[in-house]
Amino acid sequence: MQIALFGRSFNDFFSINIQHLIAKLEGSNVDLLIYEPFYEVLKTKIKFSKKHHVLKDYHDLKKGCDCLFSLGGDGTLLDTITLVRDSGVPVLGINTGRLGFLANVTKDEIENAVDEVLKGHFTLDQRSLLRLETENQLFGKLNFALNELTVAKKDSSSLISISCFINDELLNSYWADGLIVATPTGSTAYSLSCGGPIITPDSKNFIINPIASHNLTVRPVVIPDENVIRLQVNGRENSFLVSLDSRVEFIDNTIELRICKEQFKMNLVKLENENFFATIRNKLMWGIDKRN
Repeated sequence: MQIALFGRSFNDFFSINIQHLIAKLEGSNVDLLIYEPFYEVLKTKIKFSKKHHVLKDYHDLKKGCDCLFSLGGDGTLLDTITLVRDSGVPVLGINTGRLGFLANVTKDEIENAVDEVLKGHFTLDQRSLLRLETENQLFGKLNFALNELTVAKKDSSSLISISCFINDELLNSYWADGLIVATPTGSTAYSLSCGGPIITPDSKNFIINPIASHNLTVRPVVIPDENVIRLQVNGRENSFLVSLDSRVEFIDNTIELRICKEQFKMNLVKLENENFFATIRNKLMWGIDKRN
């Protein structure tokens, strides 16, 4: 089995856990493929018993990788999307970050998670993505997001106006700090912090959620993801921020944003004892109630 490792820098506190992970994989005769920038970080903190292949880009990953382990928090796992793309390679998130909705394997669960993956005791949790289309291909070939697209003012300037159309019908012109278009996966991310609803990963919806709307009657709207959303942005400033997950670009008011469902999905590894509602209760501490 060939397993890829992806990550960024990590706290020295987790070095011993990552060392155990590497030793476990090497002892299981796994063919390791390590993302090149991450390998440079690992070499300064981790001891390897053998030489491993280096993963440089998407094309290397497509050559036969069975699974990718993302070592970090949810932000790190989101970064894997630009590497995995439409390859279909399953991703397991090992949490060395904070909350970890997506990267939900804790340091104490690493050994068991690896055993389950090596035995094939997992299913694929297919997550839908959104796709951004603009005339100038704002994000090039990486014009998709697992969590959300966000349009926002770039500093502490005045409100911006965002006209939102659903299949060419006007939904609303939002006067706000910005607007979020979130996938079901993104419903537990930025959108949640702005008062948006939590929806299940298989619900096939988009959430349209304003950021600090100046109209108190405006609320998030949930629509089927078969719809096409168009956004037109205006304001006193000449440029605005557009982000796809953690990637950011600037636009002006001449650029129209078209959002639709991406044709491919991302495969997350779902171990046999996992379910979405248990993750919600655990991460949001819904069960911390003495009446339970």
